[in-house]
Amino acid sequence: MEFLALIPFFVQIVAINIDEFYFHIKRGLPKWERLGHPLDTLTVLACFAFILFFPYSSLNLKIYIALALFSCIFVTKDEFVHKECCPAAEQWLHALLFLNHPLVLTAAGLIWPIIHGDAGSAWLKKAMWAQTVSIGLFFCYQTIYWNILWKDKAAE
Repeated sequence: MEFLALIPFFVQIVAINIDEFYFHIKRGLPKWERLGHPLDTLTVLACFAFILFFPYSSLNLKIYIALALFSCIFVTKDEFVHKECCPAAEQWLHALLFLNHPLVLTAAGLIWPIIHGDAGSAWLKKAMWAQTVSIGLFFCYQTIYWNILWKDKAAE
């Protein structure tokens, strides 16, 4: 049954990879996206890291909810300008990601007491670590590729 909690994570993985490695690579990213997208990823990473490094408690739950709400609002910051540079299919994918985002953070919140409990699920804790490490690596990729390695072909 715990496996069902991972479904939003799989949806996120597939959708974010299509967004990044199809749409973003195809159109390139202006500076505001090259800076903003790693920050979006950082808000998710903060939520996941909090769950892994802090024990579940009433106070920590309130902090996590604040982090998750901030992340859910923060990731929508670019949509006012995305309509100018993104095709309809990419905008639809963003909508799917926005719908899935609170589901991922809710699922992570539900997993949290299980992985810190006395009879915590070892495979679920490993899955949460794998997701967190993957998000961290994705943050590094976004930062390095788009802000150091990528060359704007239109500017050349």
